[in-house]
Amino acid sequence: MITPKTLKGFRDFLPEFMLPRENLIERATKVFRSYGFCPIDTPALEYLEILQGKGSEETDRQLYKFEDHGGRKVGLRFDLTVPLARYVAQHFSELTFPFKRYHIGKVWRGENTQAGRYREFMQCDFDTIGTKSIVSDIEITLIINDLLERIDLKSDNSFTRFKIRVNNRKILTGLLDKNNISDKTTNLLRVLDKLNKIGKQAVSNEMVEVAGITSRQADQILEFVLLSGSNDGMLLSLQKMLSGNLIGEEGVAGLAELVGAVNAAGIPAERVVIDVSIARGLDYYTGTIYETFLDDLPNIGSVCSGGRYDNLASIYTKQELPGVGGSLGLDRLISAMEELGMIEKISTPVNIFMPYFVEGRLGDYLTFLRKLKLSGIGVEFYPESKKIGQQLKYADKRGFRLVIIIGEDEFQKGTCQIKDLRTGYSSEISQVDAADKIKEFL
Repeated sequence: MITPKTLKGFRDFLPEFMLPRENLIERATKVFRSYGFCPIDTPALEYLEILQGKGSEETDRQLYKFEDHGGRKVGLRFDLTVPLARYVAQHFSELTFPFKRYHIGKVWRGENTQAGRYREFMQCDFDTIGTKSIVSDIEITLIINDLLERIDLKSDNSFTRFKIRVNNRKILTGLLDKNNISDKTTNLLRVLDKLNKIGKQAVSNEMVEVAGITSRQADQILEFVLLSGSNDGMLLSLQKMLSGNLIGEEGVAGLAELVGAVNAAGIPAERVVIDVSIARGLDYYTGTIYETFLDDLPNIGSVCSGGRYDNLASIYTKQELPGVGGSLGLDRLISAMEELGMIEKISTPVNIFMPYFVEGRLGDYLTFLRKLKLSGIGVEFYPESKKIGQQLKYADKRGFRLVIIIGEDEFQKGTCQIKDLRTGYSSEISQVDAADKIKEFL
């Protein structure tokens, strides 16, 4: 006998978690389509040269890579952005730009597992390719806001607030350039991305050890990125501190325009927050960057992240294909919802159950069920004529809300009994009017 088990960092999803997961995907899809984004898909396996060296040293270490049966070096995608760059370059002549796409699929990273982090997980990406306009950066911010609002996160009957933290890579690049350490940008930004995970002192030590800067320089960088205050106050401070550095000034101007625009669009001022410590660990980001945290559970990490990348596709094509986008962390969000008690323990996609009560009446049951389903009412019918108590126990365990009972007496009278398993309320109604009555009841 083989012991049934899953690999570390991989997991099975029972129906009680797959149902809310699919519900999240459905809501996210509606948001994407409302902004004109179209679905695409790409292979899970890519040539290794497509993936390697496109994220960071860390993602290279985490790559699942091997040689296939044809002797080709291949790898499992670690995100959906790098495959998008390859996809757009390969299908350039077939696409219309700006190209707006969403992509929902699994990715794989061989990283250390922890709460909310797995080696196989679902990403839910949305990107605009082919424009450098700040309008697209603003639109991504609005989509992140709408996603979290439409998901309707509620804990103890109150809305769980969230904050979209925004920064601009040009601000960080300008800071390093002004301090004459721009040659260490890649290593420093990777270390800064760990600030929320390992803390200020550990980041300071790592900047000295890994990036090779002095302790004084590390302190100056941390003092800068840990600036806090209102958005207006932050912008004034950043303008003063980066005055005279062109790339830094561009970053501050872009951030000011983005924050002003989303506020004008009606997003609450306290929801979009300038946070200069946001660095994003992937090397391809060049402009606006985003991370989104739940106020009730900040330690779970960002549930929706992304940013602008203007040079990624240049690896695959001479065409200029700037892009900006975000990624909703579905599995991390579900872990957060589970921890906050937001996931109802149900394992059925329909609200109604009907027991098989009278064995000789199968045709009559199916006729009645068909009428309900043609009226748009989903019902699960039990496949065996067992004792009613056993069937109701099954219904209760599965989490159905209503039970429709039709015994021989009900068949003779042309009626059915409906029972609410949550409240215990029951009523006898006509089979002819059943569909309308059930809809009213629900």
